[in-house]
Amino acid sequence: MRVPVEVWIIWVQEERAVVLGKIIASALCITVCITILKQSQSPSYSNLSSFSQHELGVTHVLVTGGAGYIGSHAALRLLKDSYRVTIVDNLSRGNLGAVKVLQDLFPEPGRLQFIYADLGDAKAVSKIFAENAFDAVMHFASVAYVGESTTEPLRYYHNITSNTLVVLEAMAAHKVKTLIYSSTCATYGEPVKMPITEKTPQLPINPYGKAKKMAEDIIIDFSKTTDMAVMILRYFNVIGSDPEGGLGEAPQPELREHGRISGACFDAARGIIPGLKVKGTDYKTADGTLEIVGIYNVGTGKGRSVKEFVEACKKATGVEIKVEYLGRRPGDYAEVFSDPSKVKQELNWTAQYTNLKKSLQIAWKWQKSHLNGYIHS
Repeated sequence: MRVPVEVWIIWVQEERAVVLGKIIASALCITVCITILKQSQSPSYSNLSSFSQHELGVTHVLVTGGAGYIGSHAALRLLKDSYRVTIVDNLSRGNLGAVKVLQDLFPEPGRLQFIYADLGDAKAVSKIFAENAFDAVMHFASVAYVGESTTEPLRYYHNITSNTLVVLEAMAAHKVKTLIYSSTCATYGEPVKMPITEKTPQLPINPYGKAKKMAEDIIIDFSKTTDMAVMILRYFNVIGSDPEGGLGEAPQPELREHGRISGACFDAARGIIPGLKVKGTDYKTADGTLEIVGIYNVGTGKGRSVKEFVEACKKATGVEIKVEYLGRRPGDYAEVFSDPSKVKQELNWTAQYTNLKKSLQIAWKWQKSHLNGYIHS
């Protein structure tokens, strides 16, 4: 019996989808996007801060949610590729330890700054844009657990949809004309036909996917009235960690029950939880055009069931993980996996790490060396 797997930020959920493999791979896709979308910006600010001035040959990227799992890996890739980076995060889901790792790796003046702020505070966001000369924005910040979204829908609409509107308003006011938006396969819901292409109808079935789709709609509608260049990346399966061992997945302890299946597998392997609880065993599974808005599915095109994932996790960790099968959870999907041919054809990007066991082994290595996450690491 095959069961669903959502591995975009929630444990055992929607995605029976791809194993995207490595965050580094997705971050590479993003940096390609920035190169494609980079626009000329307004004149330099008058003060002496490197972050407040546009500098010839240097692209300054605002990474919202850059202390989070995916955002921190994207920031790492940007810094390695000589971008100037400002991370804005309220640390409700992110880790200050991840920021510290990045600061230690890139201590040179004018490379990286961290700003503690909440995107729901429009005045604070406007001030950040006024004091910094951004060339592009990568918007990762959001709450992102499907199960949690079904019990706290208003929180998700505020955090994802409303906050995206705040960011767009600030970008418009300060003439920042390049946006890369981190979206999700959750916007597709449960399509009739697989694999999912960018033209597959978006019919989300939970507040997380609905809030993300609303944000996408707002971005697309706004882009039609301006010369803003936009790319929307819909992630499928995101697992793994920085192969060099600096960054990894470290959710807040109180959020473990909402987490993704990779985190749950590792917690079970480490004995933090007694075993895995797979919610749902009766799913029916087998075991448009580009203008200034680019929309891309980011994945490998290969689906994985929860059972396959668990078996791979057992092999990667060397632990015989106990598994308990339970009834379905509201908002979960049976089968969601991508057709990534468009991103390959138009951006020349393909997932670099596609071996599930190998990806989990690299992630497990980070987990074992960071038993308390970023604390005392």
